[in-house]
Amino acid sequence: MYETILYEVKESIGYLTLNRPDRYNAFNEKMSAELLQALREVRRDKAVRCVVLKGAGKAFCSGQDLKDIVGVKRSLGESVEKRYNPMVQALHELEKPVIACVNGVAAGAGAGLALACDYVIAARSASFVIAFVNVGLSLDTATSFHLVRTIGLKRAFALATLGERINAEQALAWGMINEVVEDDKLAEATHALALRYAAQAPRALALIKKLLLRSFERGYEEALRYEYFYQEVAGRTQDYQEGVQAFVEKRKPVFKGV
Repeated sequence: MYETILYEVKESIGYLTLNRPDRYNAFNEKMSAELLQALREVRRDKAVRCVVLKGAGKAFCSGQDLKDIVGVKRSLGESVEKRYNPMVQALHELEKPVIACVNGVAAGAGAGLALACDYVIAARSASFVIAFVNVGLSLDTATSFHLVRTIGLKRAFALATLGERINAEQALAWGMINEVVEDDKLAEATHALALRYAAQAPRALALIKKLLLRSFERGYEEALRYEYFYQEVAGRTQDYQEGVQAFVEKRKPVFKGV
């Protein structure tokens, strides 16, 4: 079905793999369109309760494929509006947890894509480069949004304006990512984490994600109002009743998403 990505579902986990390993999974127009299409498919598939985004081969994603656009006259603003913005918005609005499994370099739009995910787990050999400035460009793929919110203004400014590579350990120390594991343990650790999310109550996860992603936009009283409203919604689900019953019976709950 797809030419530049792979999509499979196993154990309620949707695995999306960027599959241009010969180009370090750099984006061309087809891959950005196919990833967006796959994210829409994931959104509709109720059997998928967690999503893992990863790259084939040695890289996670090296950003825009510059060889693909050499000599081509194009509007970069239009490219951002029609290709990159819809991708990160789809991740932002997806009511399921999304894990970025970063096995190698994440550069430019690739770094932005990883940061747009809800949880980032990286191999020890992975690295991150906010590379736009190195080719005379500004920021896109929501990097201006996520960088400041994860590592603060001063560090974000340095990374964005110097275009220097940082390793996974540094990214973890700065709070840019969640976890670093040994290279040979990355797939196993990612799958184990995804299984944990797949076992949680889907509606509760969706409401929590909405609350946290919009927390910077709301004042204290507004945040309290949304917490009240979302808790009311969660409290009416069968999963809530199952969670309480499982606690009383001292067993693990079996959440069904209803």
